[in-house]
Amino acid sequence: MTRKLTFGYLFDFRNPEQWHRPWEKLYAEIIDVAVWTEQAGFGAAWVPEHHQAKDGYLPSPLVAAPAIAARTSRIKLGTWIALAPLYHPTRFASDCAVLDIISNGRLEIGLGIGYRPEEYAAMGVDFTKRGRLFDEWLEIVTRLWAGETLNYAGQHYQLNGVKMMPPAPRGRIPLYIGGFAPKAIERILTYGDGYVGVPEGAAIYMDKLRDRGRNPNEGKVRIGDFFTVVSDDPEQAIEELAPYFLHVTNSYAEWGGEGMETMTLEEIKTNGKLKIMTPDAAIAMYKEMQAQMPLDHVSMMMPPGIPADRFVHYAQQFADKVLPAFA
Repeated sequence: MTRKLTFGYLFDFRNPEQWHRPWEKLYAEIIDVAVWTEQAGFGAAWVPEHHQAKDGYLPSPLVAAPAIAARTSRIKLGTWIALAPLYHPTRFASDCAVLDIISNGRLEIGLGIGYRPEEYAAMGVDFTKRGRLFDEWLEIVTRLWAGETLNYAGQHYQLNGVKMMPPAPRGRIPLYIGGFAPKAIERILTYGDGYVGVPEGAAIYMDKLRDRGRNPNEGKVRIGDFFTVVSDDPEQAIEELAPYFLHVTNSYAEWGGEGMETMTLEEIKTNGKLKIMTPDAAIAMYKEMQAQMPLDHVSMMMPPGIPADRFVHYAQQFADKVLPAFA
């Protein structure tokens, strides 16, 4: 049975030099746009995390998310993704419990371990130990949310008689974990509610479910489709939007992650990385994705630098002509 598919947007709050604006105005505008997406019928607003980025990529998702929560009432919200080992697990568990209370149970968390040593160095955390840190971290956070009084003697964390107050209202906050390595997928099966990432990772996750004798359709998958935009006029749209998405690809390429390579403006217009689709083509693509995996959510993105009114122009076309096909 195909589960209901919802759509949302990721907001990274970047402020690239070529489109630079006063930070307080940029943040206020992006929060306004996130609030608008709820009114337009979208299902979620997500905030990511990176550190030491020249364009100001959002470093504090658990500060930004409550600003969106306070002005919305229906949409899911949370991290896509938080770099878990950069937080103390007790602090993270407590902050999320409070945010879940504020948002009336709308918080959902996407987690990963990251790939940039610079981010770990900035937080004084040993990059080479991030996997082992993450394993202990996940155990502590999920047990605290479950209401345990926790005594924990790990390699990296030692806790004595810790009990979270206020408690997590639901006894758990949904966790979606990303990654490709077998160990990353094992973490999902042990601690998580589902996979967050790209179709290739989702296929590995589904294979692991099969290996455990479980029906892969009982899993949950969330896909970041960050380079897809719907437009009735794809030729015009790619001319307008390519510079903003080029900044995304080239900044990731500079970091050496996300599978990106440096491109020219002409390349991103023509090589298929940026997909400008008609509404009918987008509907067909997402229906096919639903048939291939237990997909429950797709997130697109508001690319950095784009004026709010132009983002709304394209998001409104998606809301009007794609969302009804998945109602």
